[in-house]
Amino acid sequence: MIANTSYTVHSRWIPSGSFFLWGSRKIGGMVDAFELKQGLFAWHSPSFYGMTIDTDEFDGKEGILLPAELALDFLSDPPCPVHGLMEWEPELKELMRLAPHIQEALKHGRFMPDFAKWSKGEPGWKLELPPEALPLLSPSAKEWADRLIASRVQDQPELREALSRLERTYGRLGQEPSEAPVWRDEEDWLIAIGWKSDPRPFRTCLQLLEPENGLGWRLQVLLQDREDAAVLVPVDDRAVPVDEAAALPESWQAELDRAAGDVQQWLRMLPSLRDKREPDRLRREELTHDEAWEFLSQGSLRLAEAGFAVFLPAWWQRVRKLKPRMKARLRSGAGPQGDSLLGLNQLMRFDWRFAVGDLEMTEDEFQELLRHNQRLVRFRGQWVLLDPAQIAQIREVMKRMKPSEGLTFRDILELHLKETYAQKTEEDGASDGDIRLELELTEHLQHLMAQFKQLEAIPLAEVPDSFQGSLRPYQREGVSWMLFLRRFGLGGCLADDMGLGKTIQWISYLLTVKDQLHCTAPSLLICPTSVLGNWQKELRRFAPSLNVRLHYGPNRHKGERFASWAGNADLVLTSYNLAHLDEEELRSVTWDSICLDEAQNIKNAHTKQSSSIRRLEGGHRMALTGTPIENRLTELWSIFDFLNPGYLGSLREFTGKFAHTIERSSDPAALQAVQSLIRPFLLRRVKKDPAIQLDLPDKYESKTYVSLTAEQASLYENHIQEMFERLNRLSAMERRGLILSSLTKLKQLCNHPALLLKEPAPIQWENRSNKVDRLLEMVGELRQEGDRCLIFTQYIETGKMLQSILSSTLQEPVMFLHGGTPRMVREQMIARFQGYPASEHEPADTGNPEPCGIFLLSLKAGGTGLNLTAANHVFHFDRWWNPAVENQATDRAFRIGQTRDVQVHKFVTLGTLEERIDEMIERKQSLSQQIVGSGENWITELSTEELEDLFRLRHDWIEV
Repeated sequence: MIANTSYTVHSRWIPSGSFFLWGSRKIGGMVDAFELKQGLFAWHSPSFYGMTIDTDEFDGKEGILLPAELALDFLSDPPCPVHGLMEWEPELKELMRLAPHIQEALKHGRFMPDFAKWSKGEPGWKLELPPEALPLLSPSAKEWADRLIASRVQDQPELREALSRLERTYGRLGQEPSEAPVWRDEEDWLIAIGWKSDPRPFRTCLQLLEPENGLGWRLQVLLQDREDAAVLVPVDDRAVPVDEAAALPESWQAELDRAAGDVQQWLRMLPSLRDKREPDRLRREELTHDEAWEFLSQGSLRLAEAGFAVFLPAWWQRVRKLKPRMKARLRSGAGPQGDSLLGLNQLMRFDWRFAVGDLEMTEDEFQELLRHNQRLVRFRGQWVLLDPAQIAQIREVMKRMKPSEGLTFRDILELHLKETYAQKTEEDGASDGDIRLELELTEHLQHLMAQFKQLEAIPLAEVPDSFQGSLRPYQREGVSWMLFLRRFGLGGCLADDMGLGKTIQWISYLLTVKDQLHCTAPSLLICPTSVLGNWQKELRRFAPSLNVRLHYGPNRHKGERFASWAGNADLVLTSYNLAHLDEEELRSVTWDSICLDEAQNIKNAHTKQSSSIRRLEGGHRMALTGTPIENRLTELWSIFDFLNPGYLGSLREFTGKFAHTIERSSDPAALQAVQSLIRPFLLRRVKKDPAIQLDLPDKYESKTYVSLTAEQASLYENHIQEMFERLNRLSAMERRGLILSSLTKLKQLCNHPALLLKEPAPIQWENRSNKVDRLLEMVGELRQEGDRCLIFTQYIETGKMLQSILSSTLQEPVMFLHGGTPRMVREQMIARFQGYPASEHEPADTGNPEPCGIFLLSLKAGGTGLNLTAANHVFHFDRWWNPAVENQATDRAFRIGQTRDVQVHKFVTLGTLEERIDEMIERKQSLSQQIVGSGENWITELSTEELEDLFRLRHDWIEV
């Protein structure tokens, strides 16, 4: 706040449900939104002292958004102006006087739906306020009150049900008022929707009688005693007993006019019930089957939603839930026997039957029922419901499945899994609306289906001799699972937790395909640009026998040359960007298998990149990802539509059936249904799973290779060219100084170009550094799993940049400990990260800050002397090039007290001095202390020729 400068707070109601507040000064213009938020909410605990308040811009003004519910609390007890520097505009003062009255009315339930508005098809509410508050209720304040009441109704189950009934009664609020039910008065209306209780000693009921004794479907009016529900008196439309001998209780007489009014209300709501000869009467003659169906399926629901009692035949609720089912029984000798293998498209013959509930019929009997052309038909003494939409579905299924031609094994697999889901949802009362197709399989086929559902049932494959490493038991199971799916041409998603070795599992799979299945066609791996180098390094390490070719960079093969070049490889590596740009080349080859690493890159099914990848031809498709779902369930559909096209239906079908239900209400039944359908094709293991048997704790080190962006490469080239032009003209001391300063600048450049260019904050960081992008992806993934991490860097500027990027992107706190951090703050940071109170000699941090899962540390300040065992991931973002120093830093997490595996990630920028130095250390790891010494001073003693080899940029890894 600017000293001695007062400002006025203004407000404006926004129909989306918030107040927009901004401040203005007589001198000095608008008030900064952050300053305004601090001034208003510094002592406001419900908003977590302003942390939950968003800043925004509206009509060219910068301010804050105050949601309706929070506004009620704030305006009912506003803060006192500090030193007279804050004033409220008149409209805000009126809202402050009104807010306590609204709060009191809501607390005691003094509100109801506005009959006048709802009768016109407009939602609205009436609030009971004292006379002195009514003049304060401006139009915007009325909208605010309506929003508050609607929110309060949703919090109370009884009121929420009444509102739901009210909305259903009036249906679409845009309907013509004449189509809405006409109620006698407001009280009658409130009773009907359930907002008020009905004082009458009886309720008026309408009963549908099924055909019997030669009579057809009929409607009957009943009066039911509220005290004794068994007392039911049939009456006519004017509430006169049908049986002249029947006498109505004296207490009912005064209310009979209301009963006759109920009948008239039914006729207004359902005009089809009128007797055309006598418009004021219900139709007493027989109803046709179609009219009875209309009343059962729609009319009765509309009356019930309006609050009226309707009696239907006892069998109706059961019959309406029954759907015709198709049953297919495998003919004797039609399927595989013994250990014979199935082809994906092998045809098998089935005998077909139809069932409704416990009634089973032949196709001829079912066709005979259809010839009645009625929705309700009696069959073997039971009512059968034949919904035209369901009949159309059956015909569509028959047309699609072509039962006379048989079913392929792929059809059988999909149908079997969907049948399992259908059975489960029917048991839970949550049918998906589709026609069920039930399969009766042979014992051999049932065994195969069990293998698809249970990983343990799949026979273990042998690790190929050419694999240069060892596989843990769970990794061998993963390879066997991929090979099992390949056997039937079915795609799969390996979604193991980060650090469990998805890469080496697929490499082992690839070697098995080549060595044991003797496949000669090339495979294709598509991955983000940032991990291309990682794949190349891992393939060289674990599978040196594979002929791996890289399709990347400005000199990559194009046109007709590509097919012959790729055809001589075992594996072609390329990036997601090139999958679209070079689609024509990639489609010119029929790949043995196609694998997508970090498959969440095709989560948006509508992008050109995703569409291009789907059009590629391959015998087997695999996806690797630790996060198959990042934000929306449709992302999972997108991956599965690549793996097994059509298995989950169209995107529209999947969204309507599953995605909307799960994302809006977290429906556990729908979620379980999706899990049942995808489980055979998605293998997910997490590090915490006891079955993984990692012998915790342990430490696993890996390198993450990234490439330079075009901007970084250009800056890198310019800098080393300038450096070598100066180098030979300098003295020995000046030469050392230039080399060390250049080393620092180039390492910062590899981190992010903004660091070399010394751009002021906030920087434009997106898509300028693959290293930053990859760190963000990996930290985001581990945080989703609830893991914590340490990130080491040598440079304070880098740490501050990463702190800003990580906290703003992941929307969570990020701490940064460096040499300038005071001792007390340092202790509080450690305590906060570890989750225990600060030292008893130090005051605890105020405000009860939320736990922090991301801890940035400068290597010098945080590399020794700390116990940070809450972390199970350690990132070395830029390297010290001294294994002992890096290991000391890693041991902040990997030490006594650590109960989990520690994953260590070392970043290396390909084609730069980072990769060269890493290779030098790897070649002479055992002698690293003697060769490398301490720190990086050894580099200054290299000859100019050696320096040129060290610093020279390798252009293969420049992003285009």
